[in-house]
Amino acid sequence: MSNSDIFIGEIIGTAVLILLGGGVVAAVVLKRSKAQNAGWLAITFGWGFAVMTAVYMTGTLSGAHLNPAVTLGIAIKDNDWGNVPVYIAGQLLGAMIGAALVWIAYYGQFHAHLTDPEIVGDPAEKAIEGPHDGGAANAGPVLGVFSTGPEIRNVWQNLATEIIGTVVLVLAVLTQGLNESGKGLGPLGALIVAFVVVGIGLSLGGPTGYAINPARDLGPRIVHALLPLPNKGGSDWSYAWIPVAGPLIGAAVGAGIYNIAFA
Repeated sequence: MSNSDIFIGEIIGTAVLILLGGGVVAAVVLKRSKAQNAGWLAITFGWGFAVMTAVYMTGTLSGAHLNPAVTLGIAIKDNDWGNVPVYIAGQLLGAMIGAALVWIAYYGQFHAHLTDPEIVGDPAEKAIEGPHDGGAANAGPVLGVFSTGPEIRNVWQNLATEIIGTVVLVLAVLTQGLNESGKGLGPLGALIVAFVVVGIGLSLGGPTGYAINPARDLGPRIVHALLPLPNKGGSDWSYAWIPVAGPLIGAAVGAGIYNIAFA
């Protein structure tokens, strides 16, 4: 695989991943969506299908890592770091593109949601009160469409949850998901990993929303901060390091376990 194939493949694959994954969250939580209140099962299976679709679409082009944690795990397994920056750059850019496409697809629903007084309160009263203390540190009412956040804010628990979930993901990729070259996901691996993502969401997604992918969280969070959404609130940057650091630590731990137990 050339660097251009890797870069383009990761952009396309991660954009599709976020479009479909962020799209199911938007469908479930936003006002005037036909799928509103469909629930956690819809979100977890939607993300699983998003992974499967994106991997099948771009597996032959880039190996379909679509996740810096997966890229890091494979690099540690093989001790091959040459293409890591290309993979991660493509993943981050693709995640931002995918998040912007979710906004376009649900433009009317975002507007309906963020202008509903039951959701955002009375803007006139907020103007009198002044900006909320903390500003960008607070999670706005649609941030969950773009990135993850904890139900209970406990730094060490939140970090541990992301580490544990990513260890499971990376071990599944390294033991079951890789193609013959060992550099990316194969056809059977795409299906296995998709179901693993569903399983992680069902079992471990409750505390933090299971980012298990730094690009999936950071790229859309940047887009949330940049988009002209009315009453969107903050992007919760004080939490943003956890869904980046946790999956990267989890990837290193998972790859270490693989090299000790399976290699």
